[in-house]
Amino acid sequence: MRRPLVAGNWKMYKSAAEAGTLARAIASLLSRDCETVEVVLCPPFTSLQAVREALAGSPIALGAQNMHWESEGAFTGEISPQMILTTGCSYIILGHSERRQYFAETDEQVNRKLKAALRAGLSPIVCVGETLEQREAGQIETVVLGQVRAALQGVSEPELLKMALAYEPVWAIGTGRTATPAQAEEVHGLIRSSLRQHYGEGVAGALRIQYGGSVKPENAAELFTQQNIDGGLIGGAALKADSFAAIVRAAC
Repeated sequence: MRRPLVAGNWKMYKSAAEAGTLARAIASLLSRDCETVEVVLCPPFTSLQAVREALAGSPIALGAQNMHWESEGAFTGEISPQMILTTGCSYIILGHSERRQYFAETDEQVNRKLKAALRAGLSPIVCVGETLEQREAGQIETVVLGQVRAALQGVSEPELLKMALAYEPVWAIGTGRTATPAQAEEVHGLIRSSLRQHYGEGVAGALRIQYGGSVKPENAAELFTQQNIDGGLIGGAALKADSFAAIVRAAC
């Protein structure tokens, strides 16, 4: 039985003070609920310390939103896996569509980051997903499974069990449009079938695949009851304590 994973991606929102307040509110709301669900908060780099302090004594984990694949070097503005570890993070989001779209992040770079994160002992959440144009052109399987295969190239089976995938249709991120449960389940099923084909039933049955893309309290339960959906990577709704807690409860 795969344990659901619900992660809040706060993107470029919240000052350190605001982030600490939000994290404390979420921790309070979830203090006695949903032990069956693993919860992660991923604030901006500048708020990691504040959120770490706010979550002290809570089972909620801390994650970062991006990293470089090198452990150090002349890479102005970048953060290494080892630096992220010092902030108390155990999770890292990699390959988010906004990184691919706005910062030209490639499949090869996502793969290098994934391997570096695993070497450092972080638990990566690797994002994949198609644009609206690709969906309408019938390229869902080619695009999404291509991103999965490229990201996982050279990653061992034991390492795969330390990470998660997040299917985020680009056309549903921050748009208010959400894939129907059937649409989301179809792609999750394709991903799991591909994992089964390449890595066997052990990996396919154990690796968690989250859904992301305008998940809200109103649609979370129906999404999370799908056979191949193992929680969510939550954007806008993660910025309000009540809505995020409701989504987590939907995964219980």
